[in-house]
Amino acid sequence: MVNRFILNETSYHGAGAIENIADEVKGRGFQKAFVCSDPDLVNFGVTKKVLDVLEKNNLAYELYSNIKPNPTIENVQTGVEAFKNAGTDYLIAIGGGSSMDTAKAIGIIINNPEFADVRSLEGVADTKNKSVPILAVPTTAGTAAEVTINYVITDAEKNRKMVCVDPHDIPVVAFIDSDMMSSMPKGLTAATGMDALTHAIEGYITAGAWELSDMFHLKAIEIIARSLRGAVENDPEGREGMALGQYVAGMGFSNVGLGLVHSMAHPLGALYDTPHGVANAIILPTVMAYNAEATGEKYRDIAKAMGVEGTENMTQEEYRKAAVDAVQKLSIDVGIPADLKEIVKEEDIPFLAQSAYDDACRPGNPKETSVEEITQLYKDLI
Repeated sequence: MVNRFILNETSYHGAGAIENIADEVKGRGFQKAFVCSDPDLVNFGVTKKVLDVLEKNNLAYELYSNIKPNPTIENVQTGVEAFKNAGTDYLIAIGGGSSMDTAKAIGIIINNPEFADVRSLEGVADTKNKSVPILAVPTTAGTAAEVTINYVITDAEKNRKMVCVDPHDIPVVAFIDSDMMSSMPKGLTAATGMDALTHAIEGYITAGAWELSDMFHLKAIEIIARSLRGAVENDPEGREGMALGQYVAGMGFSNVGLGLVHSMAHPLGALYDTPHGVANAIILPTVMAYNAEATGEKYRDIAKAMGVEGTENMTQEEYRKAAVDAVQKLSIDVGIPADLKEIVKEEDIPFLAQSAYDDACRPGNPKETSVEEITQLYKDLI
């Protein structure tokens, strides 16, 4: 069996990393940036930190901010037209998954115009050309979109999220600068951090996992477990840890896939506009318990990485429970809601369950499932 592993070309890590944008742009001969960033980041001055670097170095740019938290087909379509009209030759994505996913879709369509119908990108699209070069600047410690080959676009007409997987979309340079994350409010820090933990845990137990990906995921769990509480309190060391932990998780799951937690979270974002990290965080412990029987001894490793002591002396039942409990405790400590009662309407569960079953992440789940079992999982969470 052959396993493929894809990573981005270059990444800069540490406070102040965005100052290296100018050297990368000049060194690569880029002329004018198409800057994708969501309206809140523009309004709160976060985007300006990068724009200041460009202006200080006399680098031309066009700002595009028609981006929703769960970016839509329309966001991509208007972005493609704006890119064409602006005379730009590369993209800078500033933000969380929404900005980066929008930039990826725009970049792919510009260089692969036969995929102008955004819906044609769903799944594993047979694109021939690499995306327009993307420089990625994450402002949240969660999605790791700066190092993945995945992006998600919402089809608002059908109330569903389209998961797109394309090696051609990976950013060429990532700037993981914890200073860009310091203005994140507590709630967003917690949600995106739990999203990163979900990536690490699902990536570790997914059907496609192997030794190389395991190395990334276990280290990511360890870093996130010790860093997230501090990051929520805006402790610099916690911020640095989460910036790294989420990136390491992304290096792994991008190559082996995810599972049922993401499959169940995606429809919540599409139907209710639920923040992706919040949905994952609420669902994760329940699905971990559901999947436990199909994970061998992996929950012992997860419990140990989460900081649980004495795992080597635990029975299988004990270490599996310890892993789930440790994740649940972290979620509670950082203020994540305990259930989906305030989000899900019971009459929507049949639609949600079918959407989750049809989701591209579901086949990676370590345990075979069904629409009926997913229905019950949603019911257990409300």
